[in-house]
Amino acid sequence: MDKKSGWEVLSEKELSEVQKFAEEYMDFMSKNKTEREFVQASMEIAEQWGLSYRVFHGKTLGIFRPQGNPVEEGLRIIAAHVDAPRIDLKPQPVLEKENFVLFNTHYYGGIKKYQWLSIPLALHGVVIKKDGTKVEIRIGENEREPVLTIPDLLPHLSRKQMEKKATEIIEGENLDCIAGSKPAKVKENRFKKFILDLLKKNYGIEEEDLISSELQLVPAWNAREVGIDRSLIGAYGQDDRVCSFTALKAIAGMGGGNRTPVVILYDKEEIGSTGNTGATSRIIEDIVIEVLEELGIEPTYKNIRKTLNASVCLSADVNAGVNPLFPEVHDTTNAARLGYGLVLTKYTGHRGKGGTNDAHAELVYEIRRIFNENNVLWQTGELGKVDEGGGGTVARFIAEFGIDTIDSGIPLLAMHSPFEISSKIDVYQAYKGFRAFLES
Repeated sequence: MDKKSGWEVLSEKELSEVQKFAEEYMDFMSKNKTEREFVQASMEIAEQWGLSYRVFHGKTLGIFRPQGNPVEEGLRIIAAHVDAPRIDLKPQPVLEKENFVLFNTHYYGGIKKYQWLSIPLALHGVVIKKDGTKVEIRIGENEREPVLTIPDLLPHLSRKQMEKKATEIIEGENLDCIAGSKPAKVKENRFKKFILDLLKKNYGIEEEDLISSELQLVPAWNAREVGIDRSLIGAYGQDDRVCSFTALKAIAGMGGGNRTPVVILYDKEEIGSTGNTGATSRIIEDIVIEVLEELGIEPTYKNIRKTLNASVCLSADVNAGVNPLFPEVHDTTNAARLGYGLVLTKYTGHRGKGGTNDAHAELVYEIRRIFNENNVLWQTGELGKVDEGGGGTVARFIAEFGIDTIDSGIPLLAMHSPFEISSKIDVYQAYKGFRAFLES
């Protein structure tokens, strides 16, 4: 199909809306860099708009507006995820080495480890103290605050390092950040003692309290416009918070529809959707029960199953846009491009479609019809050439409940890097397409 860039086909009024939406999105992304922060901010928006919601362990959120007859008509579901690749601190993270204090880490998700070297990092998270109180940590986002960093090796002494494969440039066990270099006035563990004393003074935290913590290293920079023409957005965590934000705005701003709209913002997608906050849990059934109860419908097993079987879901996750520096990994006739709109992805998976949900042709038609009737810019896209690699989303886990499911999100460049790139056009079209789906 011969498609044109959104910059060529949208009116000046529409382009103004694109810019306004992008500014709101960038501000939200700059302020919310962990799943806990994103969920908390999303809860506040849900409350402002009078939406029902349920939060699961502070990391996964279901938002819904009960209406219609779900048992007969099903739900309109958008499932996205709010976790992102990052570097976590280990339960006992404080090390002293070569007169430095290091935080010992364990990376989360599929990262290229070398991309996290020698960049400014902020520390976000929570610590549960021995008395059960929760302390929130956020260091490095204000320009006057210190940042952390993982120092790379200088090129003058990197001969052996540069001969290694990219996956071995730095081992995961060495991906530790500098936390300080001041000694305390004691005889042993002088540098470590200084940092522990500082944590005690500023936050009331003992070293043992760090065992019951969730602390993450994330890039210490804000979302930015990219390109001299300001057409793109660069930010950490756009996979998949761009779809989470646009879905959130879609359910908040929708003005019609007869079916119950549901948005689920999952945790743990980047590590297989595991645990009781991931898509392999029974969260979706819990949400169905709450919807039925709010509508005065008895949540019997039969009613729950009928609701699920009648429902349709957009698995709202990002896709790989054609990178001008590496176009050879794509089948360009079946690849998504930045600026060309929301992507429909019939299947993901690896090689021979392994581990995918392959959407039915009838469902592809139905979503295509909704987008076309609502003037949504959309395109199709696969995740690279056959046998080049691959990936997955929450789609297959949602489909296992009997729900017709298809992937739909926006294309990114530099996915899983600390600075992913999206198009302002696509971000707005995601909002527009998600809203049209929820109202259908």
